[in-house]
Amino acid sequence: MRLVFAGTPEVAVPALDALIASDRHEVVAVVTRPDAPAGRGRKLVASPVAERAEEAGIEVLKPAKPRDEDFLARLREIAPDCCPVVAYGALLPKAALDIPAKGWVNLHFSLLPAWRGAAPVQHAVLAGDEVTGASTFQIETGLDSGPVFGVLTEEVRPTDTSGDLLTRLAFAGSGLLVATMDGIEDGTLQAVPQPAEGVTLAPKIEVEDAKVDWAAPALRVDRVIRGCAPAPGAWTVFRGERLKLMSAVSAADHAELGLAPGELAVTKKAVHVGTGSHPVELIWVQPQGKKPMKAADWARGVRIEGGERLGDRP
Repeated sequence: MRLVFAGTPEVAVPALDALIASDRHEVVAVVTRPDAPAGRGRKLVASPVAERAEEAGIEVLKPAKPRDEDFLARLREIAPDCCPVVAYGALLPKAALDIPAKGWVNLHFSLLPAWRGAAPVQHAVLAGDEVTGASTFQIETGLDSGPVFGVLTEEVRPTDTSGDLLTRLAFAGSGLLVATMDGIEDGTLQAVPQPAEGVTLAPKIEVEDAKVDWAAPALRVDRVIRGCAPAPGAWTVFRGERLKLMSAVSAADHAELGLAPGELAVTKKAVHVGTGSHPVELIWVQPQGKKPMKAADWARGVRIEGGERLGDRP
């Protein structure tokens, strides 16, 4: 089939690579979000998908909005058979959905109908799911509600961050997307409507959602830190400034410290924090305006005093 691939971030690149490598299909163009400011200089930078497509000599379309008439006209000229999508980042209007003969097919990183929305992997980690996966489905005007072509499952490991899990799903899902294109092309694959039961939503995780509540049990604190890594990043407040929490581990064997929620206990090699149950040990942190560092190095630098806590506002 003639394909127009839609995607934007790094997580979409494995699927694009897999489709380019396929000997049954041709990626004739890529649709991605416009160049965005990045880095300290805030210079405009092309998306990872755009960069990969340009390396491969593939036409790149960057509409400000996918309902722009110039974009729709160019898509009609290209006349794709199907448009596979991975994390494109914008809602597709019906005018665009109607152009390819076999529609638009999304690779979504959950076992639909669970975790429909922008942040399925983060919500799976936050909820403590033991198994998640990826689904390919026909895009409709509803939110991730279209009929499903295929699924794969993936274990959520106890130490997985959202970044870890998403990386594995991106590579495993690329094979699922290619297999879905193959099945659509030869007519051996039919989409099955999603069940009405089991629908859960996965809206974007905002910065305020990533604030750690030290009165919560250690299990919840652990999930927030892992679920919000690498973005937007779990955080707390120390001496009036934001402190990003990049990794931590449960420290049930240090319950004898008797720490109140947010209370710090520091040794030469470890930094423990009290929660609503037992302590957690901070491993990596990032102070405001500084680079990530080991928690023990941070604690030595700020010279934590007895009784100081995380989470106290100025």
